[in-house]
Order: sequence, then C-alpha cells, then structure tokens
Amino acid sequence: MKRRSLAEPSLVEKYIRGQVLPRFMQRLREIDDELARHRSRLADAYDELWKACGQDPQAFEQRWLATTDSWRFDRVNELIHAHNEYYPIERRLPINPRTGDYITTSGRQWRRQPAGAEWVLERFPARRTDGSPRGSRS
Repeated sequence: MKRRSLAEPSLVEKYIRGQVLPRFMQRLREIDDELARHRSRLADAYDELWKACGQDPQAFEQRWLATTDSWRFDRVNELIHAHNEYYPIERRLPINPRTGDYITTSGRQWRRQPAGAEWVLERFPARRTDGSPRGSRS
C-alpha cells in the first residue's frame, strides 16, 4: 500500500519539498553565518588594534573608525538585499490593500538592514574608556 501512496504526484511533491529547506530559510542561515564570521574577525581585529595602540584610547578610536569604514560586507549585503527583495514573495505574505505593504503574521519586521560601519560600531565601539580588551559580541 505504501508503494501506491508514494506514487501519487502530490505525495511525492510533499516528500521532496520536506527534504529541502525553503530558499528564504537557507538565505537567512547564510546571512546569520556570514555575520557570525564578520563578528569573529572583527573581534580579533578589535583586540589586535587595541594592543597595537598601546591601549591609547584616542589612537585606538581614530584607527578603529578607519577600520570600520573600510570593512567590506559585500557578500552578506548581497544576501540581505536578496532577502529583502524576495522574502515576502517566498513566504507568501499578505498585502495590506490600503498601504500596499506586506503584512507579517508575527508583527515583527522582516526586513534586514545592510551591514556597515554602524553595524560594527554597535557591537565594537570606538570609544574605550574601561580598558576592556573586547567589545560586545552580540
């Protein structure tokens, strides 16, 4: 009996779809993985620069701001752009007829902000008054 039920096209399609994560989930995982790699590399750069500056807060701030401005987020920002473009379509989010905006079922914002210097400075601030070796790793 199982052989016959698996031969039905709708069941085969459900089986195949169940084996593969939807593209929006794959993309979100890629974004999270890329951001985690950046956080790790930035944490190392943050510590190394603090040591190289002899724990001088002013020298560190100048050099860290230059580092954050030059840090490249091309790959993750491409993924974020694709997420913002395709997520509502892939999730089949309903549209508010009055505003034309997509409505989320959870009420949370689904758009992701591109990573850049501001993103870095939220996690690894340029001002170091406490002398701690590392910024926030969230």
